[in-house]
Amino acid sequence: MTVSSSLTINPALSPPFCTTSSYSSSYVHFSVRFSRLSSSRTKPISLSSTEARFLQSKAASSSGRRRLRRRPFFVAGSDMTITEEEEGPPPLLESEANSRPRRIVLFVEPSPFAYVSGYKNRFQNFIKYLREMGDEVMVVTTHEGVPQEFYGAKLIGSRSFPLPWYQNVPLSLALSPRIISEVARFKPDIIHASSPGIMVFGALIIAKILCVPIVMSYHTHVPVYIPRYTFSWLVQPMWMVIKFLHRAADLTLVPSAAIGRDLQAARVTAANKIRLWNKGVDSESFHPRYRSHEMRLRLSNGEPERPLVIHVGRLGVEKSLDFLKGVMDRLPEARIAFIGDGPYREELEKIFIGMPAVFTGMLQGEELSQAYASGDVFVMPSESETLGLVVLEAMSSGIPVVGVRAGGIPDIISPDQEGKTGFLYSPGDLDDCLSKLEPLLSNSELRETIGKAARVDMEQYDWRAATRKIRNEQYNAAIWFWRKKRAQLLRPIQWLARRIFPSPEVDYR
Repeated sequence: MTVSSSLTINPALSPPFCTTSSYSSSYVHFSVRFSRLSSSRTKPISLSSTEARFLQSKAASSSGRRRLRRRPFFVAGSDMTITEEEEGPPPLLESEANSRPRRIVLFVEPSPFAYVSGYKNRFQNFIKYLREMGDEVMVVTTHEGVPQEFYGAKLIGSRSFPLPWYQNVPLSLALSPRIISEVARFKPDIIHASSPGIMVFGALIIAKILCVPIVMSYHTHVPVYIPRYTFSWLVQPMWMVIKFLHRAADLTLVPSAAIGRDLQAARVTAANKIRLWNKGVDSESFHPRYRSHEMRLRLSNGEPERPLVIHVGRLGVEKSLDFLKGVMDRLPEARIAFIGDGPYREELEKIFIGMPAVFTGMLQGEELSQAYASGDVFVMPSESETLGLVVLEAMSSGIPVVGVRAGGIPDIISPDQEGKTGFLYSPGDLDDCLSKLEPLLSNSELRETIGKAARVDMEQYDWRAATRKIRNEQYNAAIWFWRKKRAQLLRPIQWLARRIFPSPEVDYR
């Protein structure tokens, strides 16, 4: 008796990366052909995803194999072939969404725990909600002397060294015997590492040693930054490094669809292994209620009645902050404040010498919340943002944003929302930028309208929901891909076993 079947999931329901779940289809189509001796008949049937997957699992368990594409299963002397055309993991069942607690190891570089005394930052929120969902979390980071515990997660600090041209960014391979043994004792179900960097290599090696699935989240678009810091010929080698890392990973998370398209165009990894990490913002820490007259005095250098432009973020040459010099030359009545620090700060201070510009350095906690909420307009000139989380925080603080139409920023201010929740200008176009910025600085009613709409828009981006999606869907997908890869690696052994121990033939006549 021969049974052949094909499983097809509508690709429209599971694109390589999208804002909706790749598990959104509730039914799949399963066509089965039965043949007995010389007669055969074909009967197409529709089964629910549960029934279809049950049939696959029964066939796989009978032969010790799992969902292998275009490979035969041998059942009691019969030849049974299941052919799959699916792009990724099968649909996630509702009961699977509340899966058992997992042990998760996060490799984070640069370390978010440099600001452990301040507000909850992005990774802190992620850890917090993983713990709320019952998971055990271990964090390996680049700072020694970190607290033993943070939001219920165990912290492991690794000895680090500074990045040569960026001294305040610590790097570490995290491959000491101490760290390997700590992770091994933790017995992780999955490892999640930030990429690119140095520590991601250590995370990958540990994942392979322990035979654990690994997810990599792509946070910094290094190939775009390289020409601004060093030799352009390093761009292609960096792409090769990124391809090596992400092809070895079981899943890649990207912060925006634009970055996902870039990675797919560069063939970094299989398209169905690139998934979107939904944006999230701490809408309680970044809120209009933090607007402060004292902070505005500080940011405007004692002239709070003047229009105030602010920028928050790392001061790096790749951020195109020198573009703001031309902007401020055309706005003599306005003041500008740079909140943050970085290797480009000294050069930027020279560029703005003699101009009404304030450099506050790094702000934390409530001071940072006040700085966001106390400005009039937030300007983001960086063309290389993977997402632009500072843009989310500014909008959550209730101030309008004028950002460049590049990188991940259009994912935040979408075309249908442009002019309603914020404004975008063409890269490098000073006149276009000023045409969006000047009306906001001169019209307080327009600023208030845009700021309120931006705040309402940000309230939907809840960190808890974003974390739940990663935990219940993206991590499940990574585990599925890992199991599939492991099964493929076992094929030669299984082929040899079938040759040495052939299944007995059964005559059904």
